[in-house]
Amino acid sequence: MCKAEAMEDKEKNSSKSDRVTLKKEIGLLSACAIIIGNIIGSGIFISPKGVLEHAGSVGLSLIVWVCGGGICALGSMCYAELGVTIPKSGGDYSYVTEIFGGLVGFLLLWSAVLIMYPTTLAVIALTFSNYVLQPAFQNCLPPFIATRLLATICILFLTWVNCSSVRWATRIQDVFTVGKLLALALIIVVGLVQIFRGHYDALRPSVAFEFSQDPSVGQIALAFLQASFAYSGWNFLNYVTEEVVEPRKNLPRAIYISIPLVTLVYTMTNIAYFSSMTPEELLASNAVAVTFGEKLLGMFSWVMPISVALSTFGGINGYLFTSSRLCFSGAREGHLPYLLAMIHLKNCTPIPALLVCCIATIVILCIGETHNLINYVSFINYLSYGVTIAGLLYLRKKRPNLVRPIKVNMLIPITYLIFWAVLLGFSLYSEPVVCGPGNGHHVDWSPCILCGCSVEGQTQMALQASRKNHIHGPEGVLCGISSGRPFRD
Repeated sequence: MCKAEAMEDKEKNSSKSDRVTLKKEIGLLSACAIIIGNIIGSGIFISPKGVLEHAGSVGLSLIVWVCGGGICALGSMCYAELGVTIPKSGGDYSYVTEIFGGLVGFLLLWSAVLIMYPTTLAVIALTFSNYVLQPAFQNCLPPFIATRLLATICILFLTWVNCSSVRWATRIQDVFTVGKLLALALIIVVGLVQIFRGHYDALRPSVAFEFSQDPSVGQIALAFLQASFAYSGWNFLNYVTEEVVEPRKNLPRAIYISIPLVTLVYTMTNIAYFSSMTPEELLASNAVAVTFGEKLLGMFSWVMPISVALSTFGGINGYLFTSSRLCFSGAREGHLPYLLAMIHLKNCTPIPALLVCCIATIVILCIGETHNLINYVSFINYLSYGVTIAGLLYLRKKRPNLVRPIKVNMLIPITYLIFWAVLLGFSLYSEPVVCGPGNGHHVDWSPCILCGCSVEGQTQMALQASRKNHIHGPEGVLCGISSGRPFRD
């Protein structure tokens, strides 16, 4: 009897040791690079125009940029608590599923997989291709097919990199994060030189608050939505918690380092824009950074489109890396086909999940122009953030004795949720077609979500059967890919 028990224990230990899992390869530097790399993508080169348009003045637009960073800081503190309390990859989805149950998590997951992340990736990829091709088409816009083709090639290449090695992907993230910070540093330094030369008319208080339109709460809310697109990605480190070295220490440190740094960089970048361009010139520009370079850099103006391309390239890599982990986590919980929870035996990368993210993004690229979806994507993002942070308050009440290595003051999530409710309410009132159910994407993706409900039920049954028959680790191999074991409390 004892011998049989010993053999059984040995088999269990062997199964645990043979099981293929995601490796912990993300240190503090790479964690900061993931946050900064995901935040600083195309947004800072697209959103200034939209923020100024809705804010109506230079001064109010700068206030929106600073406050937008402050709101992200409040949200990131809440996510830091959730990240170390529920140490699971998957971010919002994992937390909502753990707190509210599978149905809420399922709906959030499918909206993210089908709408939020593919659309955001498509916008960033199109920005990359537009800025790369712009020097070759100085007197006109780059051709539609050329921009889509280059964006697709970029996404395919970075998908291959992420499939091949986690280390390669994080190294690319580290390098291009430094590159994009240098690009923004160039803008800031040139802008400061302009200010020291006395070229800051648009920044004088008497001029900065001259409104081109009467400000309204609805328009200010839309300005915040435009800025929030530039700040989106502040929660992405929570999607790869299981791959972070010492997450209880490095997760909050990375957040506290990255968010203030990005807020400072964004505010100074906008100040630099206004040191060289009038509000009218900025609103008339289709590529703010290019216009800035043409006015101040002369024969070296080509530096700006290349710098923006480097910035967006790193942003695409970061979004692919983190959004694929969301698919992986969702499949592991049975809310997506279980194939997406497979990990490559040699590379330890979630290849099926990466391929799904790649394909969904390319589909969005082929549909058409995505620039008008910024408000819509930002609205959906804020819905997700609000539900997740409301879950933090609910978890405090439901499980007060739960171990929390980080515990934020209750005023922080409450302040965030009040801002969240006001922002979404007035945004929906001001732009019901863009932000609300009038947007065609709700109808476009409804059949997919309904199919997802069927897939979810079938996947849950298959998942239970696989667990019952112990199909994990080496036994669950398909073409060199092995399934990860579902999380256990």
